[in-house]
Amino acid sequence: MRKSFFFISYCLLLLSVQSIFAQAPKPKTINIENADLVEVNEVLVPDGVLLTGNVKVNHDGIVLTCNKAYVFKKENYLKAFGNVQLVQGDTLFLNSKYAEYSGNSKKAFATGDAVMSSPDATLRTDTINFDRNIQQVFYNTKGTIVNKDNTLVSKSGRYFVAEKKFQFLTEVTITNPKYVIKSNHLDYYSNSGHTYLFGPSTITSQANYIYTEKGFYDTKKNLAHFLRRSYIKYDDRLIEGDSLYYNRNIEFASATRNVKITDSINKGIVKGHYAEIYKLKDSMFVTKRAVAINLVEKDSLYIHGQKLMVTGKEGERILRAYKNVRFYKIDMSGKCDSIHSNSKSALTKLIGNPILWNGESQITGDIMHLIGDNTTKKIDSLKVLNNTFIVSRDTLGTGYNQVKGLNLFGKFKDGKLHDVDVIKNTEVVYYMRNDDHELIGINKNVSSKINLILENNDIETITFFNKVDGDIYPEADLPENARKLKGLRWRGDERIKSKDDIFSAEDNELNDKLVQEGKDQEAKDKTTPMKVRKETLDYDKKKPAAKTSTTKATAKTKK
Repeated sequence: MRKSFFFISYCLLLLSVQSIFAQAPKPKTINIENADLVEVNEVLVPDGVLLTGNVKVNHDGIVLTCNKAYVFKKENYLKAFGNVQLVQGDTLFLNSKYAEYSGNSKKAFATGDAVMSSPDATLRTDTINFDRNIQQVFYNTKGTIVNKDNTLVSKSGRYFVAEKKFQFLTEVTITNPKYVIKSNHLDYYSNSGHTYLFGPSTITSQANYIYTEKGFYDTKKNLAHFLRRSYIKYDDRLIEGDSLYYNRNIEFASATRNVKITDSINKGIVKGHYAEIYKLKDSMFVTKRAVAINLVEKDSLYIHGQKLMVTGKEGERILRAYKNVRFYKIDMSGKCDSIHSNSKSALTKLIGNPILWNGESQITGDIMHLIGDNTTKKIDSLKVLNNTFIVSRDTLGTGYNQVKGLNLFGKFKDGKLHDVDVIKNTEVVYYMRNDDHELIGINKNVSSKINLILENNDIETITFFNKVDGDIYPEADLPENARKLKGLRWRGDERIKSKDDIFSAEDNELNDKLVQEGKDQEAKDKTTPMKVRKETLDYDKKKPAAKTSTTKATAKTKK
């Protein structure tokens, strides 16, 4: 019984092995269709035939023509000479001076002015190999590929017939009438014009210079999506971000996460986590923890708002900041609802509930303007209109120094407020101290105008003009309620003391979240294929959604 079982198992195993070998297809024989002359020459073609004139052979779906061929029937192999052409359907044409083809391995080798043509592209190089089993063409000699407006030059490359994809793993250059792409690793789809860039790659044009280490470029639609250490550089502007979308047709770019836009001429920087840039319109929109950093008198001025817009040409640019705007520079900071800053007029308007801290002094009013000097590139003066109020804490006591009036006009010296005039219906409460910082008395009076001279942001002298009415009171003679002018509101706890204070807790929370997302995405991108933005591929169907937000912001400004 046991012997019978083993015998049956052996037979089944034998049948299985035979079945497997039986399934392996036998290589098809190279078939000779035509030749002007067929010769048997054992010296020249051992175990084969010599074909001369109008030679035509076929093998499993390909047709090869040439002037002369050696066909080795035993090896199922041939060598072709002169005007060689190998044709596979209507997808691939391979021309050369000399070629070899194996019917058993289904591999071809062509050399001597080798040219591979497909419906979309033509490759010219010295030597081409074609593996029909995997439908791939590869070459290791300098090659030139022409695909409509694009010319690709590389030291080596591979062509995937089914995908119509060229792959380059060494130096490759794509030359287009509008730009030049250079990379060490590039995948190019000849039918769609889609280009995938891997590793350090550049795109150079008259308009700009682009660098990326992972990116996508649609050479037909001139649309692109760049990832990993990417930037777009114009003559006057550098755009960086974790993810960049670019439309060359209208010179539009949008950037997402860790966005940084550097103005090389004005030495200004704008940061955020989302931005839109219209180069031809000279406009820029930034949001998500947006901040503008400008160099003012060898010091940096930081301006933050929920939305920032920069429009206009060089010398005529306008900066707009919206919603809960905060700004900071050494010795000066402030808050307001929005800011409008015009570089041509050097006028910066603080709009909506403005408050300014100059050193330890708090300044408020209905309308507040900072005026610069375009010649010296320095802050020149300050204008506060309606309900002007200046307040600072007495340095040693618990009281407040106060100046109140209708309007304020101040002049800056070396970046600090120095000469200040407060006019019309002015009132003062001032704690007077001697050189030993002892309290002499409290000066309380009214006049039509007050002049303050400041040194290092402290009041050095006070001068009263016209209709002066008041006195210097001993501390014991002036009640607490008389030491505060009507409308006094000390907001020292809101004062912005550093560049980090311009951001709210919500801003910082959003920043931490997006920075971490960027790190996670970068780590993911190293191991996953590039995912191109949907709007990049579907641009013809739907305009970029990013354009909407800029339009809304512009409309709101007009209101």
